[in-house]
Amino acid sequence: MTKSLDHPDLIIAGATLLTSDAKRPYVKKGWVEVSGGRISAIRETAPEQTDPRTLIVEGAGRVVTPGFVNVHTHAILSMVRGVAEDMGFAPAYTMGVPHGHDVLPEEAHAMAQLGGLEALCFGSTIINDSFTHQDVSLAAMAETGIRAWGCGRIHDVDFSRVHLGEWDYDTKIGEQTLGRASDLISRFHDPIGLRTGVVLAPHAPDTCSPDLLRQVRDMRDATGLRINTHVSQSRVEVDFIRERDGMSPPELLEDVGLLDEHLIGAHCIHLSDTDITRLGRAGAHLAHIAKGNQTHGTTAPTQALRTAGMNLSLSTDNMHADMVELMRWALATGRLQQGGITESWQPETVFEAATIGGARALGLDAEIGSIEVGKRADLVLFDFRRPHLRPLTNVLGTLVHTGQGRDVETVIVEGEVVVSGGEPVRVDKMAVLEAAETAAASLWSRAHAEASKYR
Repeated sequence: MTKSLDHPDLIIAGATLLTSDAKRPYVKKGWVEVSGGRISAIRETAPEQTDPRTLIVEGAGRVVTPGFVNVHTHAILSMVRGVAEDMGFAPAYTMGVPHGHDVLPEEAHAMAQLGGLEALCFGSTIINDSFTHQDVSLAAMAETGIRAWGCGRIHDVDFSRVHLGEWDYDTKIGEQTLGRASDLISRFHDPIGLRTGVVLAPHAPDTCSPDLLRQVRDMRDATGLRINTHVSQSRVEVDFIRERDGMSPPELLEDVGLLDEHLIGAHCIHLSDTDITRLGRAGAHLAHIAKGNQTHGTTAPTQALRTAGMNLSLSTDNMHADMVELMRWALATGRLQQGGITESWQPETVFEAATIGGARALGLDAEIGSIEVGKRADLVLFDFRRPHLRPLTNVLGTLVHTGQGRDVETVIVEGEVVVSGGEPVRVDKMAVLEAAETAAASLWSRAHAEASKYR
């Protein structure tokens, strides 16, 4: 949107604001003005007059939040939705399901666009994604209007054999995956526009050799990028690293120089007390996957990790993209660990994690994650004119406890309306759904055929 000097490009008129700004967290009735893609004013009274060139977005009966920041996802893995939730283990390690190395480029485009569109329509304005074919996937997701960040998974294990229980490391595979990451940086990392970007993604301690992890560290040091990796997500991983390297996964990350404030650690479930202390002391960021982990019967020790010093952020991983539902699960996780309702686990806690906490994890908190003058206008309007969202006694509490991603009416990214009336503006929703359905059917057919060879 071109910046105008004499009138706002867009005004959200008369909405309730949940800002995620500690200085001004709640505005009962406010007008948000947007110029040149940024928030130019936040007022509590209507402007005396409105220029006819200004787009007015009706805010009466709506609640405006910052766009959600989803820090760890695998959009293509929507291909295993409805199945992976009940397998008890990650798809990459499991026989009989589609794997990353099975996905063709056109299938990657279809599945990634489905995942990106789902996230956008549920109120995420930025998604940090890692999987295969990211040269295709980032572009496909960005077409929907979402900020698409991520990286192809970096590894030197032969993923085509892992689901068979074979762990073979190949330096050529490591060179290839690092090379693809370097290419992505050249093509997609846009630190100015932020529409696309790269967060380096070594897959996990057990799928990367220590030498490869050190090479990732060198790439991080050379580029200044963040690191996103799975950490202690399963007992298998922890036991494997203990046998291979004589230490825990957090100890290994520290040993190779990756454990610091640049690290986003997904899952962080199977940790010792010393692991928790180590992660907190490093100032690393927790990508808390509350629903996915609890669905598998596990959870991260979130209270202990926060107390130790980790920044709490939220991520949906590969099950769904509803950050509102995820806030609810994250709140329940903290309260179960505390054994009741405490001041440290309130709706404000998880709302912060879903917004400015996620922006902090990505190193983008100066630009996004809260509704503040000068920040980029990444905004979500929830339609609160619905029975399950009334009365408006405590708006944030109601959003966290009874809201849904399906309550999103409008999504604005950098001042551009990309979801209106709950429907995407930039892409044909039905075409996206049909392409993804076709791709998933083909992937599952090939996976069943491959599995039959081993029966």
